[in-house]
Amino acid sequence: GEINRINQVLRDTTSPQKTPVVRDWIRSVISRLDHYKAEHKTILKDATTLLELALWKANLDDNEGGLIQKEGVRITRGRRKRARKEICVTSGASIVIKNVLPFLTLLE
Repeated sequence: GEINRINQVLRDTTSPQKTPVVRDWIRSVISRLDHYKAEHKTILKDATTLLELALWKANLDDNEGGLIQKEGVRITRGRRKRARKEICVTSGASIVIKNVLPFLTLLE
């Protein structure tokens, strides 16, 4: 890729022109790295959101059984909504994400 390209270019470049050629090459490499870092950040944000939703859903599936109607007692929509919100808040996603995120982030 890029290493082979600069080696080819430098072979065919005269000595006084090598410094500007290498400088331009380094700028292009840094520009690509910045692009890939930004792309990684976007993907990481999406992955974090998906992980949070998956944890919330798993917790919801585990805990929604507690809302099953008991002997004719009707569960209102408001109660179900409050229970789902409480499960979301207490899903533990923030703890999991805090411990998983360091393994997915790029080192500066």
